[in-house]
Amino acid sequence: MKRILYLLGLVILCVPGLYAQNATSGKTVAVLSGKVTDATSGNALPGATIFIHELKTGVISQNDGSYTSPKLRPGKYLVEVSYQGYGSVIETINLQQATQENFALKESIVEQEGVTVTGVTSATKTKLSPQPVVIVKRDDLIKTTSTNLIDALSKAVPGVTNIATGPAISKPVIRGLGYNRVVVVNDGMRQEGQQWGDEHGIEIDDYSVQRVEVLKGPASLMYGSDAMGGVVNIQSYTPAPEGTMGVNVLSEYQTNNRLRGVYANVNGTKNGIDWNAYGTYKGAADYQNKYDGRVYNSKFYNKNFGGLLGYTGKWGYSRISASNFDQHIGMVEGERDDATGAFVKADGEIATNADFNKIKPQIPFQHIQHFKTVWDNSIRLGAERLDAIVAYQHNQRREFGESETVPSAYFDLKTINYSLKLQLAERNNWKTSVGVTGMYQTNRNKAEERLIPDYDLFDIGGFVFTQYTKDKLTVSGGVRYDNRHINSLATFDETDLKFASFTKNFSNISGSIGASYAASKQTTFKVNISRGFRAPNMAELASNGAHEGTNRYEVGNTNLKSETSFQVDAGVEVNTEHVSVAASLYYNNIRNFIFYEKMVNGAGADSVIADPSGDLFVYQFDQHNANLYGGEISVDIHPHPLDWLHFENIFSYTRAQFTSEIGGTKNIPFIPAGRLVSELKGNFLPKGKGLRNVYASVESDYNFAQNHAFTGFNTETATGSYWLINAGIGTDIVSRGKKIFSISINGLNLADVAYQNHLSRLKYNPENLATGRMGVFNMGRNFSVKINVPLSFKI
Repeated sequence: MKRILYLLGLVILCVPGLYAQNATSGKTVAVLSGKVTDATSGNALPGATIFIHELKTGVISQNDGSYTSPKLRPGKYLVEVSYQGYGSVIETINLQQATQENFALKESIVEQEGVTVTGVTSATKTKLSPQPVVIVKRDDLIKTTSTNLIDALSKAVPGVTNIATGPAISKPVIRGLGYNRVVVVNDGMRQEGQQWGDEHGIEIDDYSVQRVEVLKGPASLMYGSDAMGGVVNIQSYTPAPEGTMGVNVLSEYQTNNRLRGVYANVNGTKNGIDWNAYGTYKGAADYQNKYDGRVYNSKFYNKNFGGLLGYTGKWGYSRISASNFDQHIGMVEGERDDATGAFVKADGEIATNADFNKIKPQIPFQHIQHFKTVWDNSIRLGAERLDAIVAYQHNQRREFGESETVPSAYFDLKTINYSLKLQLAERNNWKTSVGVTGMYQTNRNKAEERLIPDYDLFDIGGFVFTQYTKDKLTVSGGVRYDNRHINSLATFDETDLKFASFTKNFSNISGSIGASYAASKQTTFKVNISRGFRAPNMAELASNGAHEGTNRYEVGNTNLKSETSFQVDAGVEVNTEHVSVAASLYYNNIRNFIFYEKMVNGAGADSVIADPSGDLFVYQFDQHNANLYGGEISVDIHPHPLDWLHFENIFSYTRAQFTSEIGGTKNIPFIPAGRLVSELKGNFLPKGKGLRNVYASVESDYNFAQNHAFTGFNTETATGSYWLINAGIGTDIVSRGKKIFSISINGLNLADVAYQNHLSRLKYNPENLATGRMGVFNMGRNFSVKINVPLSFKI
């Protein structure tokens, strides 16, 4: 492992210098220039962004609409031109010398073009990707009210939901698959925390997020083990256009749990040098609903700071970034007074208003720290390009159950990620890349309670991916081979052996092939066939202990095999002047699907083990074959000439079953219910002088009943349907033609409906004997206000 990292670092250090020298001494340079105008009137569009994806750099148009790029090495570049209120234009331009390219943008309520970097060799139009990819921009996130990023994505992306343990902890679920079956990528590298835990979130500050891409379906080809359900690719940095500096301040307040948050950022680019610095703070007291009142210990607070320094030249770019996320989260146990139903604290006292209004969590609570640094490089090698990334992550998770100062459990996880990809020059309409990616990881327990053993893990995988584009057809696919080596260390409780040592190797082949066909300018058909895999995680292989918050004692199974999936995905996108439709269907066959079931003792009865918190049933991990199928459809009606009117409807559904009964049922656990979301929105004053881009919306969010629960071993219960009504308004405040700030006001669950989402783990908290209701309910009525101040200056 050390040799691989040494060689990778040597490549990164040496090659930029060599090619920077070549770029300086070479005589041939290319420059892109032109003008950005309104396609209807021909008027200039000052302030439009011209972004070159291969270099992650861009410029803005001047007052007359003209622009000039920095000096570039000759080659093909994917250029994206965008302007608020207009549809983006995306073109691949072959630059061999000074080239002039004018762009005429059309006003558009619905963005019909996008660029994705998820699951492909290099930046590609989303229309060319055979797999469904949804892009969520920062402006969309600002207009969404949520308590964490995954909660926001579950509101914005069809087919995405979340397994939640209160307002601060959410795990992404894509088409029914979650936990280690979804890979979260942050700033170019997969996020490595303790993804296997029910009560573990993703340790990412939502205020710092600039853009999210969600790829639905197996993506093991590009990301190795775990990306069976899909990928959530989070980007926290967007470079300022050349010669500019930006300052951004965001503040938020929510009424239900008194959430208050603030974010500040400054970034800039000058002469190829770009920088970024930001800081965040968010805190919330206990949330409330009409059945439970204030939910004791649902409070949390977190802070985060980070920055970036980089350089972009004709030879490519090199950037190093770092972030430090620190979060305290209260854990809702749901214990109540038998007579009154009031929440009871860990010391047996009834919780009071003073307890509810605190932001600092009380026992039990978690303290999570996640430090991450990423060195991202892209180097031109003549007509080819070498992308090299090294990342280091240190995740410290402390769980406090009895003392506020001494953790009961303490997981110390360190990960080194590496990626080396060679992007070959496009030849005869073929774009091909080869690469190797992987990680080295160590986990150590530093407290008395140990659910999983200490271990060392090494991952390595190589792949080849190619894409052919000609006229209306794009075909892409590839193959990958991975090997994961796990060395689990022997661990003792005093003199008793708790975890026996073992070693495991998991190897597998992934692959995909798909096509995108543009039947017309309005209609695109897509189909994709893919094979993914997931190696068992350490909790599934070797856990041995009480899993706090789940009321179960877990025992691992070292005989588990890798999960493998075979998925067929088909879809169509139609964009017309009046209607936009996107529909997709999928079928996913998973072999060796891993789940947990109750263990039986020698007498054939349920195994029970004594624990200080009470007797716990013993569960062991097992596997069985399974099938998942479903789809999503969105219909967006924006009738011309009523361009201000916008009526969007989104329906998503997943059905999942084992191939034979397990514990008396075929249903798979943690599958979301069907959902129908309809929004009526009006957009006004796109060119207003004082108020600009005013919007008002009302939304219907109907969640169907989930009667296909995994009832085996008392794992799940069915969940009833519920209907939420939401609304929002917002506008930009403008002075002298420039946006000073924007404000958005949202109201969620306006009818104050008491409901339980099927994937909420608080649903399984103890019964309230005073009311006879089981578990804790989700958040009630909530109003939020966000103010965003984006300022830009020329340097």
